[in-house]
Amino acid sequence: MKPNYININGHITDADLAQVSHDNRAFRYGYGLFETMLIQDGQIPYATLHWQRLFRGLERLFFTLPPHFTTEYLAEEIVRTVKKNKCEKLCRVRLQVFAGSGGLYDGKSQIPEFLIDCFELQPHVLKLNENGLDVGIASEIVKNNDSLSNLKTSNALVYVIAAQQAKHKKWNDALICNAADNIVESTISNIFWVKNEKVYTPPLSDGCVAGVMRQFIINRLLTQKTIVIEKSLSASELGNADELFLTNAIRRLKWVKSATNIDFRHDFTRHLYFEIFK
Repeated sequence: MKPNYININGHITDADLAQVSHDNRAFRYGYGLFETMLIQDGQIPYATLHWQRLFRGLERLFFTLPPHFTTEYLAEEIVRTVKKNKCEKLCRVRLQVFAGSGGLYDGKSQIPEFLIDCFELQPHVLKLNENGLDVGIASEIVKNNDSLSNLKTSNALVYVIAAQQAKHKKWNDALICNAADNIVESTISNIFWVKNEKVYTPPLSDGCVAGVMRQFIINRLLTQKTIVIEKSLSASELGNADELFLTNAIRRLKWVKSATNIDFRHDFTRHLYFEIFK
């Protein structure tokens, strides 16, 4: 459902009338970051993890933060926007923080601008999927593993093309590889696999986004004394996995039924879901 109102730099306006500058550097160069957050009963789950990632990224992208640009301020603006759209019960928020007008060398300011929009969600989005996902591996594109790879940047062309391939091939999602041909993530999620009741996930050094739900799942598993190993995921390793699941902050945890014509169970994944999200 399309939002009626969006928030641009603290000003809530009719979504159909909202405007940003034609020469903003997010539009020109993908110069910006975003956070996709769940709102549940007016609260932001995993808020600390979201803010930590966002502000690490802002520092890495050379933004200059004014004194008022704090986690408290952004949280207030998010809740205000959600309430204006009357969807605080359950919705998805996208907070985009971006560079304003200018070119590569003559940007007018490094003070970030922001845009907040929100979309109402149905409760089934949070539940464990009854039917497992069917995924494939995107071809002819790779995810770089550099100092920006772990950030959620506005430059998302790799994900767009992988999603188009998934749509064309009627997959539910596409897995993305790095230059070493290791699987690092999907178009919208981090990836985990299970082998002999041990849980594995690609390391951040392989180039995956530093997912909020990824970190939350790892923290919970370690608390439960489940063995979690960060390890590169090759195609052969994928073929030897017992189970496969994808995670993000909105959809939580979704099990994969098949990947590249390999079938997976979901006994451990099902138990994990209900243990964490009971």
